Amino acid sequence: MHQINSSIRPKAAAEFLGIGVSTLWRWSKDRNDFPKARKLGPRCTVFNTIELQNWRDAAPLVHQAKHPH
Repeated sequence: MHQINSSIRPKAAAEFLGIGVSTLWRWSKDRNDFPKARKLGPRCTVFNTIELQNWRDAAPLVHQAKHPH
């Protein structure tokens, strides 16, 4: 089966992971295991959706942000 390699903008990537945009950028900078952003142009940066999903699903309890209920 062929997978489509899709990319999403940082705001959508943060929403996909259930975190804020500032947390997304901090994790991208500080965590070696976090998928890196790709710059498509001077004003366009994207994250690979499949990489984000694989990272999120690899160890969900470790990666999930803690939200008070």
